[in-house]
Amino acid sequence: MASNLRRVVVTGLGLVTPLGIGIEQTWSRLIAAECGLVSLKDIRLNNDSPAHPRLATFEGLPSQVAAVVKREGGRAAGAFDGAEWLERGDEKRMALFTQYAIAATKMAIEDAKYENATEAQKERTGVCLGSGIGSLDDMANTSVGYVENGYRKMSPMFVPKILINMAAGHLTMKLGYKGPNHAASTACTTGAHSIGDAMRFIQFGDADVMVAGGSEACIHPLAVAGFAKAKSLATRYNDSPQEASRPFDKDRDGFVIGEGAGVVVLEEYEHAKKRGARIYAEIKGYGVSGDAHHMTAPPSDGAGAAMAMRRALHNARLTAADIQYINAHATSTQQGDIAENRAIKSVFDGYHDKIAVSSTKGAIGHLLGAAGAVEAIFTVLAVKNNILPPTLNLHAYDEGGEFNLNYVPLRAQEKIVNAALTNSFGFGGTNASLCFAKVD
Repeated sequence: MASNLRRVVVTGLGLVTPLGIGIEQTWSRLIAAECGLVSLKDIRLNNDSPAHPRLATFEGLPSQVAAVVKREGGRAAGAFDGAEWLERGDEKRMALFTQYAIAATKMAIEDAKYENATEAQKERTGVCLGSGIGSLDDMANTSVGYVENGYRKMSPMFVPKILINMAAGHLTMKLGYKGPNHAASTACTTGAHSIGDAMRFIQFGDADVMVAGGSEACIHPLAVAGFAKAKSLATRYNDSPQEASRPFDKDRDGFVIGEGAGVVVLEEYEHAKKRGARIYAEIKGYGVSGDAHHMTAPPSDGAGAAMAMRRALHNARLTAADIQYINAHATSTQQGDIAENRAIKSVFDGYHDKIAVSSTKGAIGHLLGAAGAVEAIFTVLAVKNNILPPTLNLHAYDEGGEFNLNYVPLRAQEKIVNAALTNSFGFGGTNASLCFAKVD
């Protein structure tokens, strides 16, 4: 890492998650070991095509569990109500993942006290926000509608609604930001890549401020069916949904699909100091790698994950001895959790007794393209508050003695966290690790 690169800090946070709307609701429930997983058995989607009921129900699918953002009662009740965040007509123009992104961004901008940016500041402010899948609902329903009714009934908003970069595009138009307008789409690494890329835009002088993160809203029968066919989803806990996501636990059997958005405001350090911004943490490092191995499975030794972590540490000019906490990607799959655990143990060889590792997916499921951003925010809050979020449903470790670290089982722990990593890995063998630290 070049020594003349500009420092980048986190000055604003925004969340839409299955645990609540906003930082306070989500973090307090996470630390209290509450869970946002629910049964899909009683959930029916809006459907304009009654001749195709399978697009409206999850009935008959092997996995009947998801981490769903509440939609009734508004923000005070921990639910997403578009009317609280959107302008008139936005819901027809925007896919749900874009709506979540707008809400999370508005919260992050307000948290950073950056609502009244000058025109000069807006020219130096950009957006880097992506999604893993985008609007599967619009793609599925429009496809069926086209088969049934042809061209005349198609919405002119179909293509603009499904484009991955449209969340970032709408945000730049609403906020007037004329800096970099960028969107990553790298499966479940999307949120982490977005934040890391945004950091580099600031480091290299393309912007002074960046809004960055990920958003996902694809809890849809087609997505559940697809991931189930790939044998990725939990299927043994349909009658006890809050027990279904169990990272590192010996009885884990797959991930739980989730939805939501996480957005951070990143800012050049001197810029933040000059305007008196509150600083949560500094983003010190960003490491990326490719497995070059398999479409969906990591190598058993976690070599790609280890490479990403080592590169993040090198980029941050830190060593394994400087890290106290790792927010793991650990999704609750058999292969993935073992591979990441091996990667962590290889990178932190000699420091196993000094680090803590937890996966927050036990509480919020796997938010796919939003996961890396939401978990980066949890990592920032762990650094800021010296509290480690727990790994839920971790009752017994796998055989063989491989899982012998502190995984913060069941309850949050207090620990001084000067620096932490958060990992994200995606289909296609794409890996990212972000490093956050207290500001010197």
